[in-house]
Amino acid sequence: MSTDLLTANRDIVLVVDDVPGSLGALCLDLEAQGYTVLVASDGASALERLDLVTPDAILLDALMPGLDGFETCRRIKAHAAWSHIPVIFMTGLSETSHIVKGFDAGGVDYVVKPVRTPEVLARLATHVRNARSVRMARDAIDVGGHGVLMVDAHQRMAWRSPKAQHWLEAFFAPGDDAACIAWLNGPPPTDIRTRTQDERLLTARRLGGVGLGETMWLLSVRANDATASSRLATASLTPRETEVLSWIAKGKTNRDVGEILGMSPRTVNKHLEHVFEKLGVETRAAAAALASRELG
Repeated sequence: MSTDLLTANRDIVLVVDDVPGSLGALCLDLEAQGYTVLVASDGASALERLDLVTPDAILLDALMPGLDGFETCRRIKAHAAWSHIPVIFMTGLSETSHIVKGFDAGGVDYVVKPVRTPEVLARLATHVRNARSVRMARDAIDVGGHGVLMVDAHQRMAWRSPKAQHWLEAFFAPGDDAACIAWLNGPPPTDIRTRTQDERLLTARRLGGVGLGETMWLLSVRANDATASSRLATASLTPRETEVLSWIAKGKTNRDVGEILGMSPRTVNKHLEHVFEKLGVETRAAAAALASRELG
């Protein structure tokens, strides 16, 4: 596989079929239409190709020995870096149950063999264009640092931004999508969900339906005010320590606080040492953040 082939400004299509020779004419037509074509002869080989390069679309045979197309598609969609790739199934199976199985596995389209090249080219162009638009929108979300996740019609995690992934791993066991989905769908029905952990609060706000049965949620994380208030209430600060902390939370220096309260900067620092110990924090910034809302 040459470097020029992968770096050229061309859309890449991965064709997966256990008899790739039977699709020789299709591959030639794809090349003629400006696509770079990669070929894999089974599901395992396809996954290996994806470790090397991310194609713009995948044409996938449903019936293959070993890892069949349906399971291959499920594994592709379960991988965060590959889940956006549109998968078009190619198969001689034309029963409704087989078509439904392909869509359930994560496919976006289904063509019956023997494939008709003009039809495949038209479908492929549409799905590549749509996937590119979605990817650009998601890249913008990633760059903006927004926590966004998508849940599909089958209540599966369809996609999440890197920020959402980071927060979900902090509030749930890594990889435990089921627990997250259960939290979003738990009673009572509501468009806003909250979950606390230590001193942080995770909020999920339902933004509504998008696409085919998909639901978008916007995540945010902030300090848990109730926890902060509780820590201050149980810290047993003296009145003088509370005064010092209040001015520190307003951004005053030790010298400023000393002048306001009529004490030396050294005495202010001694009060702060006691405050840090009682609040269980190590820095001035942490103490100020903890007290900023409660003490004003």
